[in-house]
Amino acid sequence: MAGDSANALSGFKPQKDFFIGIDSDGSVFDTMSIKQRECFIPWTIAYFGLQPVAQAARECKEFSDISSKTRGINRHKATKRVIGELLPGHPLVKARGFQVPRLPHYFAWVDDPESTLSNDGLKQAIAGAADAGAKAELKNALAWSEKVNQVVEQIVRAVPAFPYARESLEKAAALADLIVVSQTPDEALRREWRESGLADNVRLIVGQEMGSKSAHLAAATQGKYQQDRMLMVGDSLDDLQAAHANGVLFYPILAEKETESWQRFLEEALDKFIAGNYAGDYESGLISEFDALLLEKPPWV
Repeated sequence: MAGDSANALSGFKPQKDFFIGIDSDGSVFDTMSIKQRECFIPWTIAYFGLQPVAQAARECKEFSDISSKTRGINRHKATKRVIGELLPGHPLVKARGFQVPRLPHYFAWVDDPESTLSNDGLKQAIAGAADAGAKAELKNALAWSEKVNQVVEQIVRAVPAFPYARESLEKAAALADLIVVSQTPDEALRREWRESGLADNVRLIVGQEMGSKSAHLAAATQGKYQQDRMLMVGDSLDDLQAAHANGVLFYPILAEKETESWQRFLEEALDKFIAGNYAGDYESGLISEFDALLLEKPPWV
């Protein structure tokens, strides 16, 4: 595993003919639920003043980040979706007449394509903000994000890889260049992969500090591998979109069917990929099954 992500990603060179990018949370490790329910949700409620509608906030966050088509997106995009889009329409919020916080400066930063959606990116935005209100809003978002990281480090320990994931990674590492492609902060990623004993199977671990998953894949693969010899393994539409934006094939880890997904990867899908029989009908069938499991609308609509 390489040391510094920025230098390693910019200088990444193939050692094998095949490439596989791998998402971490909810794909390799069963961390999605514990991180959302025990770390993100309580502190989102606390830092953004959602205590009067805590139950609604919890339902919106679980829908957005676990069961819907936005599962796995960057934490700041997810927060904008929950507070700016889902929460105002929740029946409990309407019944109580709760005024959902307006966060125009934070949301503008989230929507800015030039923003790096990480703690370092927030610090840069705070330093460049001339308006006192903007600074305060961005500082609160940074304090929330840092608190989440702190709680994740305290709570999310010794979470195992899904069954068949370890065997899959070991088999794949002998055939392809593997890197971790994630929107989890770099420190947490490295810790989780080291604790699991899986870090030696991947050449590089890249987190949110290095930009989007699409940017990670572009830097790692562009002009370096033949078509149909690049694959992304993930559990979210964000993973799928990042893959296809870069001409990379996609293998889905199905929510609530993670063990079956990894068993299929180990016993069938990886062999098809290496043999050149993955693209086309096989991939399309997997993606259709994957897409059908992720919800479009929340249950209260």
